[in-house]
Amino acid sequence: MSYPEPRYLGDTGEPSASLRPADHSPELANEAAGSSVHYLATGALTDGDFGLYRWNMGPKPSGPSPHFHRTMSESFFVIDGTISLYDGTGWKDATAGDFLYVPAGGVHGFRNESGSPASMLILFTPGAPREAYFEGLARIATMEQRPSEQEMAEFYAEHDNIWVDG
Repeated sequence: MSYPEPRYLGDTGEPSASLRPADHSPELANEAAGSSVHYLATGALTDGDFGLYRWNMGPKPSGPSPHFHRTMSESFFVIDGTISLYDGTGWKDATAGDFLYVPAGGVHGFRNESGSPASMLILFTPGAPREAYFEGLARIATMEQRPSEQEMAEFYAEHDNIWVDG
């Protein structure tokens, strides 16, 4: 493996870094569940290279069941608490410092079933527009009437979520 072709051809560098202060408010919050999502680096910010999100989960059980993505890899790094990660073979409790890499097509899932808050980083490569997926799920959670099975299937297909038994 070698370095990729240069993408910056200047000689002096440029002031193009993007700092996000730790006290920045989350872009998505569910106060009732005690959860929030920080959009640390979206695909739009990174020119599609990656998307990085801090996912803070409240103490209530939550998280997606086993699924896979055709277009992107996904990685999980547990910051604190206990998060159950599905690695394609079974659920495993992960704690601070544990890391799971899932290539495109890899079956995975995550849940907080610990009864305590937990937090992790989620990295998507390349940087797909996951914000629309996260925000769509948040809207659906607040609807009085859930969309039909067909509408949900279309929503999941649009966002490259393919559900499997697990």
